[in-house]
Amino acid sequence: MTRMTTQETAHSAPGPARADAAIRCSDLVRIFTADGVEVQALQGLTLSVDSGELVAIVGASGSGKSTLLGILSGLDKPTAGSVSVAGRDLLSLSSRERVDYRRRTVGFVWQQTSRNLLGYLTARENLALAMSLARSPDRERRSADLLDLLEVGHCADRTPSEMSGGEQQRVAIAVGLANEPRVLLADEPTGELDEATSAEVLEAMRGVNRELGVTTLIVTHDPTVSDHVARTVQIRDGRTATEVLRRAGVTAEGDEHMIAEEYAVLDRVGRLQLPQEYLTSLGMRERVRLALETDHVGVWPHGHHEKEAADDDR
Repeated sequence: MTRMTTQETAHSAPGPARADAAIRCSDLVRIFTADGVEVQALQGLTLSVDSGELVAIVGASGSGKSTLLGILSGLDKPTAGSVSVAGRDLLSLSSRERVDYRRRTVGFVWQQTSRNLLGYLTARENLALAMSLARSPDRERRSADLLDLLEVGHCADRTPSEMSGGEQQRVAIAVGLANEPRVLLADEPTGELDEATSAEVLEAMRGVNRELGVTTLIVTHDPTVSDHVARTVQIRDGRTATEVLRRAGVTAEGDEHMIAEEYAVLDRVGRLQLPQEYLTSLGMRERVRLALETDHVGVWPHGHHEKEAADDDR
């Protein structure tokens, strides 16, 4: 069982995007056109990630998570909406400013090793190259510190082919941190690893988040990532659908355990997505009946009350 400290899990319930958040997306829409057919990859997505937070974005293939990552990385632009990262408005950046943004503000960890590391360079040399592009000072000391932090100092003079898959990905995380980014973006960082190695890499990312305080966003379809983060955001049909927050709790016997609470995400016009399993279990479709109670809103399948009334008459 993955352990989390109380500090790591102390998050408030999800709310509207904050102006001072490290990542702030509001009503993001992204429409792609192919062969005259429009596809809405994002349909009004809103997301806020606080500075220093470690968040997993999960969703099935086609849910919009990769499109979101492309926008946050500065490689793509939304069709509508607003987005800022570390205080930089991504919609207003010029081409030159976008290059600077990718070099200095964000770091990347990709699923494919070839996108993270040059095969003919050692780990130390890959870090040195990334640091030279960002014009980072004291490169030798910082390279050694990052490799030690990721527990791959022994790989400093090895090329990727001389490393295991887990070592390659740890070195890739170090390269992603080489430019001292404000935000680290990871796209399926464990997609090509076995379960045990995946857990080790995710724990390494959590350690980096804790030690350096870098805001970290992990985009994945792997639900086991949730075991290593305090906050998981699920994207469905191009919108944030639900969030799961985890915190440490103590039983009556004094044993520590994890408490997971699921929230539906409410956008600024009052829309929310109910989990699919709820809809299926209750046979909800097309319309539902709402009732405002003293401290909550009741939601029933259409026809529920009519059925109850008929049962009472019998």
